Amino acid sequence: QVQLVESGGGLVQPGGSLRLSCAASVTGFSLYAMGWYRQAPGEERELVASISSGGRTNYADSVKGRFTISRDNAKNTVYLQMNSLKPEDTAVYFCAARVSSLTAFNSWGQGTQVTVSS
Repeated sequence: QVQLVESGGGLVQPGGSLRLSCAASVTGFSLYAMGWYRQAPGEERELVASISSGGRTNYADSVKGRFTISRDNAKNTVYLQMNSLKPEDTAVYFCAARVSSLTAFNSWGQGTQVTVSS
């Protein structure tokens, strides 16, 4: 099981930026696919972005061109750079990990709150 700890959430004005970080405690981090999910109140959890072990990225249509997922395997960390934030981006953001792209994400962090409001 992978232990994941998110950080970097907070309150930001519309149009602002935040960078989320997720530190993973696991051997062989570079072999894991990583993802960022979010869940707004009353909504289902949705995949925001993912990055494979080889660095291939995938984004939800709602964040394409505004969010960037990246990873630093030397630091066992995955990032989510969020620019041009909108009020509808307000949610709890969760980091997730999976050992294979053929399986579901099965390791989760505790989540970090992102609030976009003036």
